[in-house]
Amino acid sequence: MHSRSVGPVRFARALASALLVLPGLLTLSACSPAHNWRDLQLAGTPLQALMPCKPEAAERTVPLAGVPTLMHMHSCEAGEQTFAVAWADAAAETRVPEILTGWRAGSLAAIRVDPATADNVTAEWPVTVPGAQQLRGLQAAGQDGQGKTTQVRAAYFSKGTLVFQAAVYGPALPEEVLTTFFEGLRLP
Repeated sequence: MHSRSVGPVRFARALASALLVLPGLLTLSACSPAHNWRDLQLAGTPLQALMPCKPEAAERTVPLAGVPTLMHMHSCEAGEQTFAVAWADAAAETRVPEILTGWRAGSLAAIRVDPATADNVTAEWPVTVPGAQQLRGLQAAGQDGQGKTTQVRAAYFSKGTLVFQAAVYGPALPEEVLTTFFEGLRLP
């Protein structure tokens, strides 16, 4: 039986090669995306959205402008943020402005911010959704249900009698994530 020993030079080269490859492998594993973006077509609406994770769907009846209304929501969590797209049918275009205003105020109340600040200029956030009507953006910082600091960026808009909210909540809202999410909203 022949035993082959590895000399110190050969061993040093092998170790150096392994050490050069290891950082590359670690970098690749660190780059695994927290956000796996995918298209979402909201059934029953013309809205298309780009979600960073597989959303769960839910429906419930909520009072919008004092009228019980069926609300549809798709939401998911990725990278310490919660992403949500919701919609309802206002049934009459005359109800749309009141519903959108109330929805903004309700979003602020949910993060323990005075709903009266919904019309404050500091709560405005410039957002664009092609094809949207009555579009208003919202930005605020408050507290979630566990008392932790949370931020929100949201868009409230309509298309005919359909009213929509698209929002991102989290302790930090990276600009590139916000840009991808909100630029992914499309109405024909």
